[in-house]
Amino acid sequence: MKLHPQVIEKGGKSEFVILPFDEYQALTELMQDYEDLRDLREAKEAAKGEEGKSLTDLMFELEIDIK
Repeated sequence: MKLHPQVIEKGGKSEFVILPFDEYQALTELMQDYEDLRDLREAKEAAKGEEGKSLTDLMFELEIDIK
């Protein structure tokens, strides 16, 4: 992803960065994907050694009916 930031200085130091909105949205989505992946890895690590459930059992537990 190529970014096109504009840096705003205050007192001779970089203070703020402005990005085009589409680049901001892409970065936000990328960060959310990273957080989701991190959460999934943490949940997988926490569940190590636990007995899993079959898809059929899970669907029954969640009251999902596929016809």
